[in-house]
Amino acid sequence: MREFLSVERLDPTKRLVVERTKDFKEIYEVFSTNDATSQSDRCIQCGDPYCLNKCPLHNYIPQWLKAVSEKDLEFAFKLSNEPSPFPEVMGRVCPHDRLCEGDCTLNDGHGAITIGSVETHINEEGFKAGFKPDFPGIITDKKVAVIGSGPAGLSAATYLLRSGIAVTMYEKADRAGGLLTYGIPNFKLDKKIVERRVKLLQEAGLELVLNCEVGKDITFEEIANNHDAMFIGIGATKAKNAKIAGEKAPNVYAAMDYLTNIQKKNFNAAYDKKFDFKDLNVVVIGGGDTAMDCLRTAKREGAKSVTCLYRRDEHNMPGSKKEYKNAVEEGVDFAFQVSPKEIIVNDSGKAIAVEVIKTSLGVKDASGRQRMEELKGSEYRVNADVIIMSLGFDPVVPSFLAENGIETNSWGGIIINDETHETTTSGVFAGGDCFRGADLVVTAAYDGREAARSIVESLLN
Repeated sequence: MREFLSVERLDPTKRLVVERTKDFKEIYEVFSTNDATSQSDRCIQCGDPYCLNKCPLHNYIPQWLKAVSEKDLEFAFKLSNEPSPFPEVMGRVCPHDRLCEGDCTLNDGHGAITIGSVETHINEEGFKAGFKPDFPGIITDKKVAVIGSGPAGLSAATYLLRSGIAVTMYEKADRAGGLLTYGIPNFKLDKKIVERRVKLLQEAGLELVLNCEVGKDITFEEIANNHDAMFIGIGATKAKNAKIAGEKAPNVYAAMDYLTNIQKKNFNAAYDKKFDFKDLNVVVIGGGDTAMDCLRTAKREGAKSVTCLYRRDEHNMPGSKKEYKNAVEEGVDFAFQVSPKEIIVNDSGKAIAVEVIKTSLGVKDASGRQRMEELKGSEYRVNADVIIMSLGFDPVVPSFLAENGIETNSWGGIIINDETHETTTSGVFAGGDCFRGADLVVTAAYDGREAARSIVESLLN
């Protein structure tokens, strides 16, 4: 350990741009054993590890780095899977630069340990070696329903099943995974990774009910009457709009609609062919990770040009730095400090351009972000054949919530007890984006885990 003076930070190898933009395969290669070991050897084993504390799940990062350094893969696998429901997913999609790696002590002049890549290595090599997370089987007479199979729902199911509680999961889509399946492109997360975790849960006793929308195909009351508790993890998929003229034009699309349809296409399933953007000029409005996913997807789909419009500068982009870097490498154009004022439409009502105005950034406001001001007289147009709006998401509020006493706040988020994750209806718990608003996979996983622990305590103690 502590080889940071002689071994530099190593990022995982990426496939060449000319190759990776031709398909949707993952762009990062999994660390070899030698690379994972050498990176783990750099850890200085802090007495108060910042990486662990910054991780929402409080993963045992120094401990499994030490195990990898000592070539104890089985122990590293067990440590990795204890506080995390799907660490091989987190190793791929977490914004490590803002979380564990961002707080690594070695950032002070030496470069953070490549924690996410080691995490992926541990689990991929562990699965190859035949290791599996431990589940006791269904050993209680308790049953819990989980509504939604996204990160929060899968996490809740994981920790309920670890306690021997039977879980029935209701998912309105044709595949489990929610955002992991239909919202994150394959080049970041191969869907076989998600399918493997779901299969493990099914082997542990999960009953998965697909193509079943609560409130439509089955009533909330019917589920409640047949289970001892419930967890709601229905995410946040309602697209925010810019509230500008022209945004309802037929060729202005919501980011998640686009990503979902292209993923269906990659599954060789039926999809809406209006989302085929080959040889078109595509403009994406927004600067988060979902915007980066749309931009990079459009490049792979053969768009003539792909341009991102963002109202602040590169430094203030909410998305991961590595995703922005990957988009630049793949040929995406970026226009910073421009704010959309209007979608220009032609006589038939079709969008043909975005009218933008340049912005300047001034002093920081109470939130810590620089104030943005528009520069009068700086307007210009960005031509577009199609426009994708990626401005964030709000929770969808199904009618069964209010009908069953489950209260929501002013923007549709489910109100929960901060300590227990229980909603305003006894025995019903919630977490993830339907509570937080659009957030990270890792925070949704945290909510599911903590809610499951509260459910276990309420049912078994």
